[in-house]
Amino acid sequence: MPVFYHVTTAADWEAAKEKGEYIHSSLEAEGFIHCSQEHQVAGVLERYFDGKTDLVKLVIESDKLTSKYVFDWSKSTADTFPHVYGPINIDAVIDVVAL
Repeated sequence: MPVFYHVTTAADWEAAKEKGEYIHSSLEAEGFIHCSQEHQVAGVLERYFDGKTDLVKLVIESDKLTSKYVFDWSKSTADTFPHVYGPINIDAVIDVVAL
């Protein structure tokens, strides 16, 4: 049961709970939602969220996902990241941590 993480805004998470699923704009643009392993979160925050506030880290239990996930290689960071190829169902998010 791998657990991985997705950083988003608290407002986007609240909207997702109302809809019953979380969808990020990258799903339409790239075909998947970017996620991270625990050791990668700090780098993601530094690269993509520097100076942003109201952030939360979604803790996702992969066994509960209804969408497919794959650990894909990232050339830019020379590391493997989890990607979710569909919406993230709300019940797969087992914790939400304020950042």
